[in-house]
Amino acid sequence: MTITYDDFTRVDIRVGVITRAEPFPEARKPAIRLWVDFGAEIGEKRSSAQITAHYKPEELIGRQVLAVVNFPPRQIGPVKSEVLVLGVPDAAGEVVLIGPGHDVPLGGRLF
Repeated sequence: MTITYDDFTRVDIRVGVITRAEPFPEARKPAIRLWVDFGAEIGEKRSSAQITAHYKPEELIGRQVLAVVNFPPRQIGPVKSEVLVLGVPDAAGEVVLIGPGHDVPLGGRLF
């Protein structure tokens, strides 16, 4: 399926920094709760991610990630996920987070 550039611009993907990460034992599949700061315009948002194969909560603090910030919130068990943190699968299908190669200002939009 082909989309237009206007379709692409409707998806708001921003850079944020993980400020807090905790195990999420209530999730159906192993996951980590995340708090991601997107800067003054968007603020801090919560998410849940199935990223336990490659990441421990304490190692995520300070890591810059990309996330979709304009999806409606979604209830995942006791957690309201406000953003979708983005990743790609490794050879085994486990999630590898996507982030900028250098530190960039929080809230920067992907283009």
